[in-house]
Amino acid sequence: MSETITQPDNTTITLEKTADYRDSYANSVQVRLSIWDFHMVFGTLDHQTRDSVSINNFQGIYVSPQQAKALLNVLSHNIVQYEQTFGPISLDNAQAAGPHFVVPSGPIH
Repeated sequence: MSETITQPDNTTITLEKTADYRDSYANSVQVRLSIWDFHMVFGTLDHQTRDSVSINNFQGIYVSPQQAKALLNVLSHNIVQYEQTFGPISLDNAQAAGPHFVVPSGPIH
């Protein structure tokens, strides 16, 4: 299956899905970084107890720092559009749903 998009400058972009393409749901994303790339690990979080969760990671994606910044821009733009349509996204409820994760300090690998 492919989709063709024509940009305002008449550039044509064809989007195609590989044979192993799949859509998945993630409610956990961990980000690790190095000088060369960002590694995003997607998973599903399952509450075991009030103070304990289990995360089942199913996909890791490496992107360049430039692509990570482009992703940040696209997500920021889409979040603004989402909130204009549906209202503010509250992080308070998401944080109350599980334990608070602290980003460890230390060297970047």
